[in-house]
Amino acid sequence: MQHGKDDTCSMAKKIDFIEASKQKLLGNCLESCSIEELQQTENQLERSLSKIRARKTQLLREQIEKLKEEGKNLFEQNAKLREKCGMQPLGPSSKIKDGQNRAVCQPQTPDMEDVETDLVIGPPERRSGQNL
Repeated sequence: MQHGKDDTCSMAKKIDFIEASKQKLLGNCLESCSIEELQQTENQLERSLSKIRARKTQLLREQIEKLKEEGKNLFEQNAKLREKCGMQPLGPSSKIKDGQNRAVCQPQTPDMEDVETDLVIGPPERRSGQNL
């Protein structure tokens, strides 16, 4: 009988300790913490955050690879459908650089080659006399 009471008391202490640790990690009840306890909590949070960021990066990379594969499949499917319908295949792919200086294929269509753009800076009154 005494052994059961000891186990219950031990479990209650463990629960209290875990609850106090949880509150510290949430930034609550820090008034009674020493500098050493705060440093340990900060280090634990930094390790946890590092693991979270690593996992997030892994998932994003996997998602990027999946989307690249889907894009490639869609491009191939589009080419097959254009061929089946007797349409001209898309023009040669142009190589452009993405944000990390990697070449990216982007199909060009004939209507993209003749696009002109004008940049006019100033209030609308000044622009009204210019050819737009």
